[in-house]
Amino acid sequence: MQKFDVLIVGGGMVGLTLALAIRKQSELTVAVADTQTPDELTAQPEIRVSAINAASQQIFTRLDVWQDIIGQRAQAYQHMHIWDKAGYGKLDFNLDDVTGSAKPEQLGWIIENKVIRNALWQKAQMDEGISFFTDEAVASIGVGESEVFASFGSSMPITANLLVGADGANSWVRKQVNMPITFRDYDHHALVATVSCEQGYQDTAWQVFLPTGPLAFLPLYEKNLCSIVWSTSPEEAQRLRALDKAAFAKEITAATDGKLGRVSLESELGCYPLMMRLAQDFVKDKVVLIGDAAHTIHPLAGQGVNLGLLDAAALAQTLTGQVTAEQGATVSPDISDNLSNEIILKQFARWRKAEAAEMIAAMEAIKQLFTPQQEVTKLIRGIGMSLLDNFSPAKKHLIRQALGYKGQLPELAKYTG
Repeated sequence: MQKFDVLIVGGGMVGLTLALAIRKQSELTVAVADTQTPDELTAQPEIRVSAINAASQQIFTRLDVWQDIIGQRAQAYQHMHIWDKAGYGKLDFNLDDVTGSAKPEQLGWIIENKVIRNALWQKAQMDEGISFFTDEAVASIGVGESEVFASFGSSMPITANLLVGADGANSWVRKQVNMPITFRDYDHHALVATVSCEQGYQDTAWQVFLPTGPLAFLPLYEKNLCSIVWSTSPEEAQRLRALDKAAFAKEITAATDGKLGRVSLESELGCYPLMMRLAQDFVKDKVVLIGDAAHTIHPLAGQGVNLGLLDAAALAQTLTGQVTAEQGATVSPDISDNLSNEIILKQFARWRKAEAAEMIAAMEAIKQLFTPQQEVTKLIRGIGMSLLDNFSPAKKHLIRQALGYKGQLPELAKYTG
């Protein structure tokens, strides 16, 4: 029977980042269990993408994987333009608005999920301290006094000192160990696709708030291609999916006020429901949840993946004994003791749950602000956006939040220039 220090169920972006971060800072052994092995990139971009902020870029850079990511397909943006379809309010964020020593080269990057995962997977396979279990899914979990047991059906079981669930929003690990969640249906579905924009995206990420929800245009690696995330009511999503390509192009072009020229559909139109989830606790016995297994938020600010990557960096820092004095935890001199130290694990849970709860509240406030309202409310909203756009201190604060420079950052995510 093989034994590991940490077993990670879920080999997506967050789980693989955790594995590499643990190995970067220690000699702990890691097992990654996931039957979905990476697929080769195709000529057409994947319709699921992530907006990677500066803090996440720092994590990937310190894990020596950033150059592998951007060496495939990635697109930076230096501007963000946000406007209200129902009013006249607008916000413009530019890289020039970022001042101080922590000024990155870009506001952010739009990268296909497959590109990020493939680069992380390849890097992890090169580490002799990381073992992959891909033939069979984990069939059962047993938590003992000193170990966690994981069985695979016909394969030999393995044991670990700690189990991490990084297996997504519908986490199997979370259900197996009965870790309850708080959830709320956003009553929105997200339409995702690749589109072509006649006037190109101009190094800008665009977002318009429509009466039914936000529509984002995220720049891809070709100058006229964008990935869209259109959050709208289930009924409107069904109607839009039923349109032919010509009719859809007409509607989405009108939705953008023609700011990107004529917009045409270049891929299938994916659709998935949106729900807020927050695990009531991120730690139970020798099991920890991170990423979407612990929390999901509305995609209107593109921060879901970044939140999960910070979970991974924070947990690796906690487990490897890199807890700083201001975090208020006493770290064992034997690094392996941290894997089952309830005080340290609970401290990690408080740290990351507070960040997740704050982000959930912020997304809810923005969503409510742009729900269909009376004309006087739209007027006040428009005035507020315009004032904010011209008030430098507040605007700079929002930009720093978008970059990920907020809260208590793990060491891997801190900007060093």
